[in-house]
Amino acid sequence: MRGVEALVRAVRAELLALVGAVQFLTVLPLRRSWALTAADFGRAAAYYPAVGLALGALLRALEAFAGAVWPRPLAQAVLLAAWVGLTGALHLDGFLDLCDGLFGGRDAAARLRIMRDERLGAFAFAGGSLLLLLKLSALSAEPAGRGVLLAPALGRSAMVLAIVSFPYARKEGLGLAVKLGTSWERAGVAALTGLGASLLALGWLGLLAFALAVILALALGRWLQAKLGGLTGDCYGAICEVVELAVLLFAAAVA
Repeated sequence: MRGVEALVRAVRAELLALVGAVQFLTVLPLRRSWALTAADFGRAAAYYPAVGLALGALLRALEAFAGAVWPRPLAQAVLLAAWVGLTGALHLDGFLDLCDGLFGGRDAAARLRIMRDERLGAFAFAGGSLLLLLKLSALSAEPAGRGVLLAPALGRSAMVLAIVSFPYARKEGLGLAVKLGTSWERAGVAALTGLGASLLALGWLGLLAFALAVILALALGRWLQAKLGGLTGDCYGAICEVVELAVLLFAAAVA
């Protein structure tokens, strides 16, 4: 009987972690009545790439629909707008904050302080504009749609790798709760999901895309640690955005 109860608790914990991943990473309507703890959000990191793959599949379907309705340039713009909207601009916001902080502050303390500012600065505007322009161009250059299927999964795989690999720069925040609740075992599950998604989307070329995501996550994480003394939730989002762009560019290059 105790074994059954333990199994039920374990299944419930994983279900809550999956719900936490969907709630955190998307705006999809799920029951908000479930009481999710900080530990649930920490365990949720294992499911980030799975949610990313589901998001990619949804975007791929939307791309096919939009392409049947509008000319390709407009269809790709609609796709990118939907991509930002479905994620609630969560990672894009982190990228924008990081641009302002990195290039507007002279030391780690100043950079972290600027990153907390809700106002949009010139560096955020320039960085965000270039990021979206490059994403749109990469989407337009890859007609098969493999990049949009894979990029959300690998972006989130890279994010989980960064979470477990580098210290956190602040003493509070949701990002810290995720950091404390994410283990190397959970990161391993996320990595295997990202690897499987890579093979599914690009075949053996997916191994190169997966390696690219890992290298970028570690390189960016090390650079950000040197600049900030550690990573923050904004850094995680920025790493996701950069890796997504890199995967889109890779997919366009091998199309």
